[in-house]
Amino acid sequence: MKRLITISLLSLALLTQLVSAAPPPSTTLTESTDVLNELSAIPAKCIPPKLLADAQGIAIIPRVIKAGFVVAGRGGHGLVMVKDKDGNWSDPVFVNLGGGSVGFQAGVEATDVVLVFRTRKSMDRLFEDKAKLTLGTDVSAAAGPVGRELAAATDGKLQAEILSYSRSRGLFAGVSLDGTVIHADKNTNENYRRNPAAEDKKLAALKSKLLEMSSTKVIEVEIKPVPLTPPPAVIPAIPPIRKP
Repeated sequence: MKRLITISLLSLALLTQLVSAAPPPSTTLTESTDVLNELSAIPAKCIPPKLLADAQGIAIIPRVIKAGFVVAGRGGHGLVMVKDKDGNWSDPVFVNLGGGSVGFQAGVEATDVVLVFRTRKSMDRLFEDKAKLTLGTDVSAAAGPVGRELAAATDGKLQAEILSYSRSRGLFAGVSLDGTVIHADKNTNENYRRNPAAEDKKLAALKSKLLEMSSTKVIEVEIKPVPLTPPPAVIPAIPPIRKP
């Protein structure tokens, strides 16, 4: 038993070390765009556009690391963006994500996590003075539907304030993250505010991808009839006239 506890503590120490140093804002912006590109590669398995169109905000946390043995924890760095009344996405607020769990689990795993905020209240709680949000406690959270599953989703799932998704090893699905804590990364936000213009192109690419993924417009393609050209008439060959 002592050996299991020791392994668990070492695993958690490794996790703490891996996520303690936040990447620069430019890296987080680029990786967040990469996450959205990969999630949208298979339309039938991505976040339903209707959910993003109606969302009040989104959190993208690339490469959330989960490590442990019996006692496990997860941690990562990402960003949160809020949508204004005109449907435009705000500049990012950089955040840390952490949490723990107990159960029969082992190993180290990295996943991409996306949280869709469906209410303004859930966003406000994240930016209050304490700047911390616990999923499942402060706000209701549920694994979100993907692709065509939106129509078949239960009322209980769609009433949740936050819908959570993850992508691991090329697979994308809704995931339960109850107990996970999100809080603002003060140091990274201060670094970003010192020179936000340096990341304009990367932020523009991220906003453009979000708008693309939340588009619910159906592109109508006009199909014009192609006139059928009759085949050229075949004139039978006249046999030569033989002289008697």
